[in-house]
Amino acid sequence: MKKYTDILLRAFLTGILIAIGGAVFLSCDNRYIGAFLFGTGLFTILTFGLALFTGKVGYAVENKPSYLIDLVVIWIGNFLGTLFVGTVLRFTRVGAAMSEKAAGLCETKLNDDLLSIFILAFFCGMLMFIAADGYKNLTNPVAQMLAVFLPVMVFIISGFEHCVANMFYFSVAGMWNGSSALSMLIMTLGNSVGGIFIPLVRKGFKK
Repeated sequence: MKKYTDILLRAFLTGILIAIGGAVFLSCDNRYIGAFLFGTGLFTILTFGLALFTGKVGYAVENKPSYLIDLVVIWIGNFLGTLFVGTVLRFTRVGAAMSEKAAGLCETKLNDDLLSIFILAFFCGMLMFIAADGYKNLTNPVAQMLAVFLPVMVFIISGFEHCVANMFYFSVAGMWNGSSALSMLIMTLGNSVGGIFIPLVRKGFKK
């Protein structure tokens, strides 16, 4: 039980940090600057050894089946963290503008078809594994930062779907319903398949 409490707390803090990244993105008129600053959340998560679903799911191919329970706990913790920030920001002076901008993003997502959402989430999952694995394995501090910030900028500017970031957008927009829940499940599935794609393929590399 202590193990899962630790994972949940790390995942909850992660959700808060991703939500802060989402908040600064919504606050920037320049989407390129916003995409860059969003990466601050992921950089902090990896530096502090926290638990982001899209950064952890790729390692499912290297772990025992029980690791799937860890991933479920991480997803729940990420959701609770983003829900908390998204909800409390609605009571602040910046909440109205953030909520309005997030609502526009969420409408686009809800009007998309499920196959499109899955594909966009798949590529985001790949990028998040690249970021997490790059930070983990690179030793040069500059290379580590590039490994984190560049994939984040690419997924945001490309319009790829990140389930945890979208948890925040749906929360701050106050747009949770059956349609958004279904979209979230498809995003999670797409992020998961994209996250394990590179580890699976590289298992076939020559040693």
